[in-house]
Amino acid sequence: MNAGTKIGTIHGVGLGPGAADLLSVRADRLVRTAHHVAYFRKAGRPGQARRIVEGMLRADVIEFPMEYPVTTEIPVSDPRYNACLSAFYTHCSERLAAISQQGEDVVVLCEGDPFFYGSFMHLHARLSGRIPVEVVPGITGMSGAWTATDLPITWGDDVMTVVMATLPEAELARRIRETDALVVMKIGRNLPKLRRAVAAAGRMDAAWLVEHAAMPGQRVTMLAEAEAVTPYFSILLIHGQGRRP
Repeated sequence: MNAGTKIGTIHGVGLGPGAADLLSVRADRLVRTAHHVAYFRKAGRPGQARRIVEGMLRADVIEFPMEYPVTTEIPVSDPRYNACLSAFYTHCSERLAAISQQGEDVVVLCEGDPFFYGSFMHLHARLSGRIPVEVVPGITGMSGAWTATDLPITWGDDVMTVVMATLPEAELARRIRETDALVVMKIGRNLPKLRRAVAAAGRMDAAWLVEHAAMPGQRVTMLAEAEAVTPYFSILLIHGQGRRP
């Protein structure tokens, strides 16, 4: 790279829960003008982030799909899982850094908010301090989910807890029992365990399951009535019932 070459910026752009018209004005501008666009996806799939911006990208856009080397094939607890993903994120970061060092900006499409349980965080940790990185916040998937229920998630002094369904069953039950309002993410194949935990906490009658919030095919059901759940884009909610005027 020549001494006078401008270094491009990596933009982590939050796309919100799934509808293109829920992007911020800033996110919309960056997406529509980007020459380089990167996004995560499962191998063989178009990717949810890419689907959200369909029809928005400029005609000469250069796309960099970052395909996960592993999703559920190896248990999260297996050391190979972390090692495999670590190498993957490092490789992606170096690809993005190389584009930046040529003076080009890159927009990394992020479902929801880039700093809320998103894959972009792993790129940010590797690039920050080396390459200019800017983050555009987005509406989270959980916000889209509780809006889909048409009920406020918290009132007054309610404490809201966000947990992953991947936690051990006993820990899930404790967290569910002790909080006012609840959001559970990463449900997928953990639905039977989560159902037992909610029942053990005595909150089955208050638990809602939202699938594909703010996306085509959005579905809202009570957990007690749900027989199955889509592997991705599913969130469980328990609304707080706190102080109100």
